[in-house]
Amino acid sequence: MFKFVSTTLFAIVLVLASTENHSTTLAGTCASRCGFQPIQFTPGQRIQVKIVNRTTILVKFEKIQGTNPIFLHPGQELTLSQGDGTKPNVSLVFWDDMKLSLKAIVSKPNFGTLQVELRPNWRSPGDRSVYVRDDGRVNVL
Repeated sequence: MFKFVSTTLFAIVLVLASTENHSTTLAGTCASRCGFQPIQFTPGQRIQVKIVNRTTILVKFEKIQGTNPIFLHPGQELTLSQGDGTKPNVSLVFWDDMKLSLKAIVSKPNFGTLQVELRPNWRSPGDRSVYVRDDGRVNVL
């Protein structure tokens, strides 16, 4: 019994001594270290959508609400105004005729602009659409 108690005390002292010199880590919110915030607009806000083709191929895209496909040549930029704001939802679908995989990189360069950069992607199937939801959040699908 004496051996068990002395071994236990020795283990406790060893654990306490090893943690004494380390700084204490406190859990907190991620208000300052959460990474980037998801892109979001105020519901009903008028926004412009800037589409940039950073590929070497011709890319087609269209707004879901009954428009014909628009051609975007390599290096070309195009800005669309969404006069109704985020309602009805802003939806863009993009593709190329060669069935190559694309990556959509979205950013918010200013208060009322959603920028969509289309780049080549080596992973299949890639991105095919950008959708601004009713609550203003932006999804890449």
